[in-house]
Amino acid sequence: MEKKDIVGVLEQIGTMMEIKGENPFKVRAYFSGARTLQTLEEDLAQVIEEGRLSAVPGIGKALTEKIQTLYATGELEFYDKLVASVPSGLLDLLEIPGLGGKKIKVLHEQLGIDSIESLTEACNEGRVAELKGFGEKTQEKILSGIKNREAYAARHLWWKAREVADRILSGLQDLPQVERVEAAGSLRRGMETVGDLDFLVASSEPGPVMDWFTSMDGIAEVTAHGDTKSSVRFDDGMQADLRVVPGEQFFFALHHFTGSKDHNVRMRQKALSLGLSLSEWGLRPEEEKDSSRKAGPIAAHSEEDIFEALGLQYVPPALREGLGEVEVAEKNELPELLELSDLKGCFHNHTTASDGRNTLGEMAGEADARGWEYLGIADHSKSSFQANGLDEDRLAKQVTAIRELNESGRFRCHVFAGSEVDVLSGGKLDFEDSVLESLDYVVASVHAGLTQDEETMTARIIKALEHPSVTMFGHLSTRLLLRREPSRMNIPKIIDAAIANGKILELNANPMRLDLDWRHWRRAAEKGLLCCINPDAHATHHFDYQLAGVHAARKGWLTADEVLNTRTLNEIKEYLAGTG
Repeated sequence: MEKKDIVGVLEQIGTMMEIKGENPFKVRAYFSGARTLQTLEEDLAQVIEEGRLSAVPGIGKALTEKIQTLYATGELEFYDKLVASVPSGLLDLLEIPGLGGKKIKVLHEQLGIDSIESLTEACNEGRVAELKGFGEKTQEKILSGIKNREAYAARHLWWKAREVADRILSGLQDLPQVERVEAAGSLRRGMETVGDLDFLVASSEPGPVMDWFTSMDGIAEVTAHGDTKSSVRFDDGMQADLRVVPGEQFFFALHHFTGSKDHNVRMRQKALSLGLSLSEWGLRPEEEKDSSRKAGPIAAHSEEDIFEALGLQYVPPALREGLGEVEVAEKNELPELLELSDLKGCFHNHTTASDGRNTLGEMAGEADARGWEYLGIADHSKSSFQANGLDEDRLAKQVTAIRELNESGRFRCHVFAGSEVDVLSGGKLDFEDSVLESLDYVVASVHAGLTQDEETMTARIIKALEHPSVTMFGHLSTRLLLRREPSRMNIPKIIDAAIANGKILELNANPMRLDLDWRHWRRAAEKGLLCCINPDAHATHHFDYQLAGVHAARKGWLTADEVLNTRTLNEIKEYLAGTG
């Protein structure tokens, strides 16, 4: 088992022991051990092999044995028994924002709550508000969290849906009966969350294709099994639909099942204005009144052929939302959208110095291996105590280490020294000006006080944007997709303030954030706002998140020129120095 997975197991053990009311010192030991292991800069395998794990501060004998067992076998009997001893309904409560082990213990012991259902009932009856340490506001937040959980249950993160879709596409591509195959729907458009997965296959032999699709591993239920359409539901609740069409219909069907309802309506209207009829089955002239004079269909060997036949510039899937893209395509004025290959680095990344899982050297090495020209390190500031935020002394040592790493020539990738600085109440930054001025750049972010009213939050963010040391603002809305709603704020006003102060807004590429939302970027960029796509990486493999960020940027009509980190290293140095 990898270190990050072991950390997760230790944290879960601590939470379950907390729910069970175990000795607080034992509970704290697991959380502390998880944190220590997470920030361990040495290679865990080497530490274990050399028998030095028990000598690491915060890792006692009992933890050493458990960590070694997990590392060697991937299993732990103690953990399995603990899971079995905690009612599964109580573990479900952890999915409600704001509920941790301690509060769940109180709810269980004092109100007998053992499920989401019983918690909902207790809140509706006002019993939760009467508990010490809860109150009306907490009760309202819990009910809101339950409501959101139910609404989110039918949706899946684009990132997760993509992983499932890739496996299915690979299997379909291997079938000899399949001529062409594509994923369609909101997944292909790059929506931040996806309901069902839609697959389209061109084949003259649909039977074997349907049989394979309905017998995949992990299927909980086959909800439909037809000659040309089948639907399945997987164990995790995700549903997938497959349609098989003749080869000559494939691209018409692909266009139809990719576009949003509004996009498809506008495309059909465009076709009608030209005396044509567009549908999932094809494109053909409208029938003459004399039925004996019917014209044949128009062939399409690609989606580009469909747009060309309608006198339109090709509209990429990301833009097919019915937001004016057809009208712009009529004028041949669609932008050349950003590509993943355009990115040359990123700035919002964490190391083991705060809550990251890889060291400075490991993060720089991975960025270098990816061919990036630069990497920014922005560990949390001191007020983010839950993320082991750096105080002034630790930050100064990190800056020195970054400077030394660059001077060593160990990597071609240049490392910039930054910080993700908490924006405190009222807009004050977590570090004094003298500290901020020692950095190459500053990412200002909100991590606490997320429920402030719109006016207060807007003023707080704008004040931070007015600070001369702030370079960019991170994950502006604070949302967590399918988990937490955005904070209330006047985003257009904030965008204007960022532009007026020459600041950048981040497009946080973490698949749970994708924040600032793509719906704001088109108009913001037209006004002159500069974007920076950052993975908010807490491990080297999180650099992969840049793909999700690029998909969101494309939905926002962004081009390479409108994104900071498409610039070269020299251009970035000039920008950060205030001369670019």
